[in-house]
Amino acid sequence: MPSQRIILGIGLAILLVIGAASIGLDLKSRSDNASVDRALGILSKISDMRPLLRRTESAARAFAISGDQEFAREYREASDTILPALATLIEAVKANPTEKQLIEETKALVERQIAINGELIRLRTAGDSAAVAALVGQEDRAATAAIAGNLEKAVAEERRLLFARRAESETNGMFLLAIDLAGVALILILATVLTVSTRRSRRQLQDSLSATQATNEALEAAVAERTEHLVAAHDELRLSAAVLRSTFHSMAEAVLVIDPKGEILLSNPAAEKMLRYRPGMTVELLRSLSTVFHADGVTPLLVQDMPASRALRGEAFDATEIVVRPVSGNPPVHLMISGRPLRDAAGAISGAALVYHDATASRETEHKLLQSQKLDAIGKLTGGVAHDFNNMLTVITGTTETLVASLAHEPGLQKTAELIDQAAERCSELIQHLLAFARRQPLQPRNVDINATVLDIAKLLRPTLGEQIEVNSILEQETATAHIDASQLANSLLNMAINARDAMPNGGKLLLETRNVVLDEAYAQANPGVKPGPYVMLAVSDTGAGMSRDVLDKVFEPFFTTKEVGKGSGLGLSMVYGFVKQSGGHIRIYSEIGHGTTIKLYLPPARGQIEAAPAAVAPLPHGNETIMVVEDDALVRNFVTAQLQSLGYRTVGAANGPAALNLIEGGQAFDLLFTDVIMPGGMSGRELAEKVLKLRPGIKVLYTSGYTDNAIVHQGRLDPGVLLLTKPYRKSQLANMIRRALTGGAA
Repeated sequence: MPSQRIILGIGLAILLVIGAASIGLDLKSRSDNASVDRALGILSKISDMRPLLRRTESAARAFAISGDQEFAREYREASDTILPALATLIEAVKANPTEKQLIEETKALVERQIAINGELIRLRTAGDSAAVAALVGQEDRAATAAIAGNLEKAVAEERRLLFARRAESETNGMFLLAIDLAGVALILILATVLTVSTRRSRRQLQDSLSATQATNEALEAAVAERTEHLVAAHDELRLSAAVLRSTFHSMAEAVLVIDPKGEILLSNPAAEKMLRYRPGMTVELLRSLSTVFHADGVTPLLVQDMPASRALRGEAFDATEIVVRPVSGNPPVHLMISGRPLRDAAGAISGAALVYHDATASRETEHKLLQSQKLDAIGKLTGGVAHDFNNMLTVITGTTETLVASLAHEPGLQKTAELIDQAAERCSELIQHLLAFARRQPLQPRNVDINATVLDIAKLLRPTLGEQIEVNSILEQETATAHIDASQLANSLLNMAINARDAMPNGGKLLLETRNVVLDEAYAQANPGVKPGPYVMLAVSDTGAGMSRDVLDKVFEPFFTTKEVGKGSGLGLSMVYGFVKQSGGHIRIYSEIGHGTTIKLYLPPARGQIEAAPAAVAPLPHGNETIMVVEDDALVRNFVTAQLQSLGYRTVGAANGPAALNLIEGGQAFDLLFTDVIMPGGMSGRELAEKVLKLRPGIKVLYTSGYTDNAIVHQGRLDPGVLLLTKPYRKSQLANMIRRALTGGAA
């Protein structure tokens, strides 16, 4: 018994020990389960922290890009949430000094990032783009990486603790097994039951830990992946919306979206500028601000043909042109409109979208180009006609000059001959004006002081225009010299002043202005034929009746005039136009009915010093040299040879270039080639001269023409070393030029 008692006592002791051990292990198991729950909670909080950090950074960057206040609001919500969440996490890991230190460091980094992002939002709200760009460029990616690293370290620490608790649980199980084996002799059944129970509990704990670990890892991975996709998709959606809004508001075309009743649902800033749309307006109210016409600008556009009406009927159209004339009196606007009906899910029309493009500038440029082409075409026709007239006038003026001299003993007939001579001289002046318009007159450009020229002309204008016209001038002191023909400039100023006087029959003011200007690329593109660069501007302004748009379109055409019959030839402004264009300049005219007209000449600036006006050439004596006259017009040829013979010269005549070459190749001797520039037969006077110089090097050449084209005149001036006698000419002019050519005078 004692032994049994001992055994029982031992057994009881063993049972007590085993019971105590079982109770301890049970408490340990519960403690381990609580530790697992706490670890899972910490892991969950860390997992929730990551999308909050991404959301804060994404919202701050999006606001910096677009300036959308929605992103600022989202940033504030995220930043207000993240710091309390970090404080809660620090409280949860306070038992682990390592994790607590990691989370506290993370909180400090996050607070710094929130401060930086807050400053970024403040600068973007203030519109300080340069400071925003600088702050974005200083973005501390190391801090972001440190935050992510600390969170990863915290996760790793929690996982380490889970694995440590699992190892400790296995050690406790082995210890309990040893106790059971020691008491197997006495309480086999109890020990077996306890052992089985302990093993079952151990396996359940192990399985629970394994399952919990696997579930946690899978859940964490799934949450991270889904969070990443959601954040990326949300960021992309917000960025796309911001880009779309920015693009819509920055479009140069006006856009209107309307409902079936004509209410405007959506518009962009260009609509306010182009269409004068204001929030709250309807399509009907917009129409009341203007009168709308078809593309011709004359035919009114009916309401049912308006772009909005067509689109709401279901029509889709592109580039429909209309002309809008504001009732306020502002200049008309050319609009190109595209429209599309909008339909709902059932296919019914729910509204319309209209896009407006302002084509006013391009239409104005096209109009100027057409005007320039028309004037060029008229110029070519005028030049050809002037050539034929000059041939006839050469004979008429020369013959009447001889006739006047030979009728000295018959005063009555001489007076009649003088009238013919005066009429021929007048015709010659008109032809010169036509040639000026056609840009076919040989200019003699030199460097001219524009201010001095204007002052000299102003002195002559005051008595010419009369006391009722007040002549003033505004001359820029540093006005550059211009490279032009001084006599043609004087004629142009006189013509413009006379036109201004006729526009002010009851008196008025005439203003002459000079200024240095630069015409840029944009101006050149809007005005065909203009080369960008510096110019000397000369403006003539009057306070007369002004001109309408139709008159302005024709004002430079030859023979066009608004004056009464007999009071103007219509060649004044056409001559000015041709002179300016041939000089390499530009001319613009501005006029308003009832207010007056301003004509601006843009003249090419000079290089070098101002040149003195060429001295007059003294008349030269007769000669006895042989002159070869090449002229396709027989009447002119016979007249010229007769005039030359009367001056003592011997003459040889040829009808064209090939005929002249045949004479030269046959050995015909001569001292001077006097040839027309423009001749039929495929050989011009310039080509003939070049061939003659090859056959007879050093031979003298004198050209004559009433229409120079581009054979010997380039950019408005004679080629170097070229002598030209312009038709029609008088006997004295012929004698002087022949002598000048024979003695080697320079052009």
